[in-house]
Amino acid sequence: MTQNAPGPQPTGSTTGFGMPNASDRNSLSLGSNGPLLLHDVRLVETLAHFNRERVPERNPHAKGAGAFGTFTTTEDVSRYTKAALFQPGAKTEMLARFSTVAGEQGSPDTWRDVRGFSLKFYTSEGNYDLVGNNTPVFFLRDPMKFPHFIRSQKRLPGSGLRDNTMQWDFWTQNPESAHQVTYLMGVRGLPRTWRHMNGYGSHTYMWVNAQGERFWVKYHFHTDQGMEFLSNEEAEALAGSDADYHRRDLYEAIERGENPSWTLSVQVMPYADAKTYRFNPFDLTKVWPHADYPLIKVGTMELNRNPQNFFAEIEQAAFAPSNTVPGIGVSPDKMLLGRVFSYADAQRARIGTNYHQLPVNRPIVETNDYLIDGNMTFTHSGTAPVYAPNSYGRPYADQTGPVEDGWEADGDMVRSAYALHSEDDDFGQAGTLVREVFDDAQREQLVRTVTGSLLGGVQEPVLSNAFQYWKNVDQSIGERIEAAYWAGKGDEHVGGDPLAPTTDAQLDSARA
Repeated sequence: MTQNAPGPQPTGSTTGFGMPNASDRNSLSLGSNGPLLLHDVRLVETLAHFNRERVPERNPHAKGAGAFGTFTTTEDVSRYTKAALFQPGAKTEMLARFSTVAGEQGSPDTWRDVRGFSLKFYTSEGNYDLVGNNTPVFFLRDPMKFPHFIRSQKRLPGSGLRDNTMQWDFWTQNPESAHQVTYLMGVRGLPRTWRHMNGYGSHTYMWVNAQGERFWVKYHFHTDQGMEFLSNEEAEALAGSDADYHRRDLYEAIERGENPSWTLSVQVMPYADAKTYRFNPFDLTKVWPHADYPLIKVGTMELNRNPQNFFAEIEQAAFAPSNTVPGIGVSPDKMLLGRVFSYADAQRARIGTNYHQLPVNRPIVETNDYLIDGNMTFTHSGTAPVYAPNSYGRPYADQTGPVEDGWEADGDMVRSAYALHSEDDDFGQAGTLVREVFDDAQREQLVRTVTGSLLGGVQEPVLSNAFQYWKNVDQSIGERIEAAYWAGKGDEHVGGDPLAPTTDAQLDSARA
């Protein structure tokens, strides 16, 4: 696209089209006390642009921030993928954005919530986006439920208030949420800073090597700063005193030169293992135990540059798992397949048809995309044909036959949950997390956190469903939560330590 030659630098302000402004302080009026005039171009431009300077906030993940950096591949994983960014010694410029899920832009950073962990790699083969969280699982396994889930975490249609009953109603009606809710109610639900939390791709992805061999992979970014967490009391105090605490911490750390870093490792599953593995490997509510598929180190991500303009470089940054590169593909994970459509479409609605042309989203490689026109077209193909195939030399793609990152599927069209593998159930891995990963102090904190949430006005029948939900995760934990709840309500019939298990007779007495 032809650009005008640069002219002299302005000595004052200009309009958006470069004309000098007369004043940025006083409007044009008939006399000092008279009416304003419509032909005050600067006033009209200023007010009209002001009315339009905010784009719609993200629906989930509205509150967040990020920074730029590099990813360096330090190990040789070329036997698993041919992706250029994961070849030994490759160094790739990148952008990371961290966020909460449920809150609006003005909400506190330190509310208990899952944290988004979204990465954009500006690779030599195009942009690769990895859209993940700070937990290795999610609440759901079918994208049909996703809008319902997000609405349950937002606000009531009548009062406009957030509501614990609505949240717990959704969770208990969808028991596949148990694993993620256990993570959320545990210590990882309140990371001390974004620098002190892990990140995960969460979904299962496909890697393809140069020989065409396929593998299933899961991404793990382990913080090099060490994992640290806030207590409920610390998080509540920070929410009131510094709602931007996490955003401020990341920005100031990089400004001080304390660049945070994470080590990327992957779990690799041979392609054929997926059919017979004891858990459905594409179920987003499940993990692959490391004893089955150990971590394989890949490289290091470092964030070393703050954005120069938050809106242009962070708010307009658009992440979508549809952005893949050769050697990396998607999987039969239903949530991932739903997000392949919905995330890019959300950015088109939020930012605009040509959001991919914005500098923060634009790849470092030349494009030939056959995407034409639409609002805010900046780059274009000139007079070249806008259709394919054509007779005038503009290249186009024409691959036929099997695709390298595909998989086999057959059967009737159905609306159905995943077929269960030998050890699949909704509560098993959540119970393992409580019994084998949490220590005594973390189990005690889990009970206090869940009890505090339930005491926040959760109504029947959702309350009883919540007690049973936690008993399904772990009988002892469920009983302790129920006992602590009734003790917190001030019922004198439930005595002793509110975190200690109690008998059915005591619970029946407390409810009477």
